[in-house]
Amino acid sequence: MIRNDALDLLPVRHAVPELLTALAERGTAVLHAPPGTGKTTLVPLALAGLIGDGPRRRVLVAEPRRMAVRAAARRMAWLLGEEVGGAVGFSVRGERRVGPATRVEVVTTGLLLQRLQRDPELAGVDVVLLDECHERHLDADTALAFLVDVRAALRPELKLIAASATSDAEAWAELLTVVDGSGPAPIVRSEGEGHGYAVRFAPPPAGIRPAHGTWVDPALLRHVAATVRLALERHEGDVLCFLPGTGEIARTAGLLAGLDAEVLQLHGRAPAAVQDVVLRGTEPGGRRRVVLSTSVAESSLTVPGVRIVVDSGLAREPRMDHARGLGSLATVPVSVAAATQRSGRSMREAFGTVYRCWAEAEDGSRTRFPSPEIRIADLTDFALRVACWGDPTAEGLALLDAPPAGAMAAARSVLAAVGAVDEDGRATERGGRLARLGLHPRLGRALLDGAAEVGVRRAAEVVALLSEEPPREYGDDLAAAWRSARRGVDGYGARWKAEARRLERSAGEAAAEPERGAGSGAGSGAGARGEDAVAGLVTALAFPERVARAREQGGYLMVSGSGARLAEGSGLRSTPWLAVAVADRTARDATARVRLAAVVDEGTARWAADHLRATGEEVHWEDGDVVARSVDRLGAVELTVRPLGSGAEPALVREALLDGLRREGLGLLRWSRDAVELRERLAFLYGEVGEPWPDVADGALVDRAGEWLEPELSRASRRADLGRIDAGAALRRLLPWATGEAGRLDELAPERIEVPSGSRIRVDYGGGRPVLSVKLQEMFGLAETPRVAGVPVLVHLLSPAGRPAAVTADLASFWREGYRAVRAELRGRYPRHPWPEDPSAAEPTRHTSARLRRER
Repeated sequence: MIRNDALDLLPVRHAVPELLTALAERGTAVLHAPPGTGKTTLVPLALAGLIGDGPRRRVLVAEPRRMAVRAAARRMAWLLGEEVGGAVGFSVRGERRVGPATRVEVVTTGLLLQRLQRDPELAGVDVVLLDECHERHLDADTALAFLVDVRAALRPELKLIAASATSDAEAWAELLTVVDGSGPAPIVRSEGEGHGYAVRFAPPPAGIRPAHGTWVDPALLRHVAATVRLALERHEGDVLCFLPGTGEIARTAGLLAGLDAEVLQLHGRAPAAVQDVVLRGTEPGGRRRVVLSTSVAESSLTVPGVRIVVDSGLAREPRMDHARGLGSLATVPVSVAAATQRSGRSMREAFGTVYRCWAEAEDGSRTRFPSPEIRIADLTDFALRVACWGDPTAEGLALLDAPPAGAMAAARSVLAAVGAVDEDGRATERGGRLARLGLHPRLGRALLDGAAEVGVRRAAEVVALLSEEPPREYGDDLAAAWRSARRGVDGYGARWKAEARRLERSAGEAAAEPERGAGSGAGSGAGARGEDAVAGLVTALAFPERVARAREQGGYLMVSGSGARLAEGSGLRSTPWLAVAVADRTARDATARVRLAAVVDEGTARWAADHLRATGEEVHWEDGDVVARSVDRLGAVELTVRPLGSGAEPALVREALLDGLRREGLGLLRWSRDAVELRERLAFLYGEVGEPWPDVADGALVDRAGEWLEPELSRASRRADLGRIDAGAALRRLLPWATGEAGRLDELAPERIEVPSGSRIRVDYGGGRPVLSVKLQEMFGLAETPRVAGVPVLVHLLSPAGRPAAVTADLASFWREGYRAVRAELRGRYPRHPWPEDPSAAEPTRHTSARLRRER
């Protein structure tokens, strides 16, 4: 019997007539309904004609998470008074509960994508509702883009709804404009706000350190636990507490020990039994509950009994180092949209209370929406899907955000290495097979190629371990974790066994034993076919860039070039080679932390990563000299090295020498005093006159090495040879000989200037402005300051003993105004020298007054 009383309480029911009209007229719509209004449960039933007067349709509802799929299906079946598998069913990876009478099927967006690629027309489906679009999961973005294509090219009658709980409905409406070209898709808004809630800010004490990587300050978790206790004391109902990850959930559960309430831990890997207990609610007369949850409970779930939400304010987002093939998680402040979603969980059944564990003033600095996965995640799977769809660049797809070019290039590189795409980026036959496996392409490659080496069952079991990381208590040795999963009776063990069976079936004909045998492929380690060798081989096939060799100084070097380290006490620490399954590297870490790895031998490593192997000459500048060697390498890992000596390629040697000059400067050449002064004179002319005088800065000279350092540079082979090059003689090659200007060098920037005494004084160009250091008496009788290239020199006037007495760039002014004070000071110190009252009319001299009289 349909539970009309429960349906009547859902505010979205008032928007259903408008939604049905929009679909009838335009075939597509954006449904904006706040959290708790019933868009996930009531709307699909109305679309299918299971409630109300609408026509009977087959409706496909796509949810971002498996837990949400099961919960939504159970809730809809309960509203109809039925069991799941009747009018309402669901399908997730490894489990399907539908029947002949099923009109509403709830699926994950990943499963919807697989169906679209097997059957783009979605035969038999009348309406597709993509729920929680605002979360910006990559699968959801991709599925919507494909569905827009399907409506435009294959099935214009297919109805399409994008459902969002936040205020970004206009963006989705614009995206769906391409469906029929008649303007943005209609937006249907539900005005209901559920039962409402009150927000209370509970900022943590001062001194909380910001989260980084997956680290969260324990003091913040203590504050969250204290806030949970406070909320239980002040309010009725159960508590739903949002935390960023399973580690924080476990630690907070420990902090709540002794609480007079049942503490439950809810996350994507929680056993199905725990999920069922959470979603079933409190038994009448039972203890109150505290549900500690990750973001899985943000949307599409009703947790019965919850009246209070405690929000830690943190969320986890994926990050991808595309250059090294390493993924990681980053702990970030929760977005405004996600915080709103979390708050909405408190008002599903009654008025709620929300405690936000941050200061109210921080609200304005939070991002509006979560980061779209397409901007930050690994795009290998996405790149394969769009290649199979026929649009390898994704430029023709209806996406809110274009995939970053660098991430797509990295993804296509991986796909090309596993044979999934051709040189134009289009999917190969093998790529199509990989896409149909429902695995990341890396894992698909490991399954297909691993089955050919070690058998279908064992390859499937290892790939199942790689597709969902085992619990940390299983340890970091993949082979040992394999044995634990096989023995395990926990929730992970059950899921692993089911997935292994699914993958074994999916492998199909590719599971046949190879004709070539182990000797031609994976080498002796795989030939032995022990569990350690099998785990290593399959892992190396999935992640060839993460094959790692031990370093002499400790730790490991991965083929990708990243350093890696094992945890203290790891049983893998003495292993010469590893195939790393799980590793992460935060922005603060110099090396990656190995979470899960398998022992692998060198032969298997070379085979699995053969596409990354290269042999050739390597000539470069290292530790202050040219290093020339022949190297056989596996990515960044050097397998064998042989010095080349004088047999290195001359062009490579020349480039290495230039690199040395760039790094260490032109001081590697031989610079005499004359050479240094020539360079300073040329620098002065370039600055004051410009062309045709050359730029003689380090970078400019290295760039023009072919013009002034040849032929000496091409004859050099090491640092010592550079030191024999006469920089001054080489530098003269850059003078403007062709224009005849070179002959004016001494005129425009003379080495020396003749002063009134007859002395030829050297000009110093090293400071940027020419300087003439001369004894004061030698300048008597000179009215104007000497100039070079039209620039007045800076005259350093010296005492008879050669000590600084005055500095001037205007000699005439100095004679008039400054000389009198200098004369008064120096005539007492040097009485034997002439100190005329009018120096501009006096006779210059290098000598004392007595000698000057004798010479007369």
